[in-house]
Amino acid sequence: MSYSISNELTDSAIKPIAEPIARLEELCRQIEQSGFGFVSGQLLKSWLSAMSENALSDWLQFQASWNDMPLDTYMADGGRYRRRRYAVMSADSTSSPIVLEPHQPHYQSLDYNPLNGGVARHFQPIAQEIVLGNTMSSVLGFCQQVFGRLAPATAWHIELHQFRIEAKQGQAGMPTPEGVHRDGVNFVLVMMVKRNNISSGTTTMHDLQLRKLDSFTLTAPFDCAIVNDERCMHGVTPVRQIDPAQPAYRDVLVVTFRKAKGNQHEPGRLD
Repeated sequence: MSYSISNELTDSAIKPIAEPIARLEELCRQIEQSGFGFVSGQLLKSWLSAMSENALSDWLQFQASWNDMPLDTYMADGGRYRRRRYAVMSADSTSSPIVLEPHQPHYQSLDYNPLNGGVARHFQPIAQEIVLGNTMSSVLGFCQQVFGRLAPATAWHIELHQFRIEAKQGQAGMPTPEGVHRDGVNFVLVMMVKRNNISSGTTTMHDLQLRKLDSFTLTAPFDCAIVNDERCMHGVTPVRQIDPAQPAYRDVLVVTFRKAKGNQHEPGRLD
């Protein structure tokens, strides 16, 4: 059975943002020109709040949903530092409702993930009340607007990943254990949810020849990196515990948009 985002936020989440529209266009042009962009948490929150006054009404519940995630048991490096949940969604167009699809395994080929790829990985689902809640709906509506400008008239296969990377004394946490990589999709959004007692975790952007283009660190909630995955590669440096007496972790939401079968539009170009 499929579920669509159909709470009171839905209608506003798929409409153009009114006030910050010029800066949204500026962001799209930056992604078109550079292949990636950074959005501060303050700016993203202003965009999300412009969609609806209830856009972030369940933020505390959303943030707390990272606290009970199971370990990722598919780590080929033997690491026990990553926790995650997963969900799959879809949208028939830029303006259509986003639908929660039946739960299914996550798969990446070895071409994109030489460490953990090549096998169907079965992760526990993200709680339905989180997937269909206002904060997630707002973030997905923002993604629809941005990626829809870069690839108009596109139907999307959407994947959501909750990640917690933990660090301990003498053991760094690896946000991207596969190294600098592509995800094998069209567009990626990585949004900071919470950093606690860690250092580093710097995002690095690279061209397809692995030449470094830029780096920045997601530090505040809602800070996000947006990547055209066909044009750029990305990675994140290891995180390390600061105070050995306190838990140390990095919580992020990763959203990927991939063209559904049958799309002809080339992503990354403003029409």
